Amino acid sequence: MKGHPGGEAHTRRMLELAALERGARILDMGAGAGETLRLLRALGFDAVGVDLAPRGEGVEQGDFLHLSFPEGSFDAVLSQCALFVSGDVAGALREANRLLKRGGKLLLSDVFFEAPLPLMERAGFSVLSAEDMTPQWREYYLEALWREETDCCPLPKGKCSYWLLIAERR
Repeated sequence: MKGHPGGEAHTRRMLELAALERGARILDMGAGAGETLRLLRALGFDAVGVDLAPRGEGVEQGDFLHLSFPEGSFDAVLSQCALFVSGDVAGALREANRLLKRGGKLLLSDVFFEAPLPLMERAGFSVLSAEDMTPQWREYYLEALWREETDCCPLPKGKCSYWLLIAERR
């Protein structure tokens, strides 16, 4: 599967909703091949990307459940279609919270197998914007399966949803 639902337009929408200023320091958790990282830099952000298995130039190797950056290192953390595959969404949210400055923004779009808003609250975030994008995700995922662009990963039993969330560290 390539990228995430909505591609660059989706990323730009997240940035617009978060109202980040140019020059803000942003961490891309799960940067993969680095498409979003390149976009962030082109838009004037000081961006760093990490991934367990980097596939692109400029993406650093790192487990985003345990990063070596000091607490409060970033103005924003962005993650698209990555926290779920970590196997520990709550842990990834705690790490994002640790890495953000107080009042820093989390820009998140991902699959959830539980209600995302209480999960965000428990991790120390105030949700500023929440959009259920489950229909778009289903279309995106089915298209990827049809084109044989993904290996089906083992999914927990139960209904899932896909959300775009903008939150602030309390």
